[in-house]
Amino acid sequence: VQLVQSGAELRNPGASVKVSCKASGYTFTSYYIDWVRQAPGQGLEWMGRIDPEDGGTKYAQKFQGRVTFTADTSTSTAYVELSSLRSEDTAVYYCARTLGGGHALDAWGQGTLVTVSS
Repeated sequence: VQLVQSGAELRNPGASVKVSCKASGYTFTSYYIDWVRQAPGQGLEWMGRIDPEDGGTKYAQKFQGRVTFTADTSTSTAYVELSSLRSEDTAVYYCARTLGGGHALDAWGQGTLVTVSS
């Protein structure tokens, strides 16, 4: 099982960024993909989840309206897009798979550093 994320990004405040997470080694539609971020010196922060089987999404309230999760089943790739970036969005963004229902996030991407700076 592997989740491979896209490379580091540098954005200006107010811009958008899209991070990809390509899954392999398992049936992509059989697991949710969660997105989690970690700002410098901070703990992990759960952003939300997508069900690749039907595209259903759940967003943490903090990110609603500013984050969009998508999944392309033809390439087994999940995406997170974050808009109206601000300096506080500087963080390492991770994708992880889970069966949901209280199951652990049992496979993680390597992380993508997004830096928001003018």
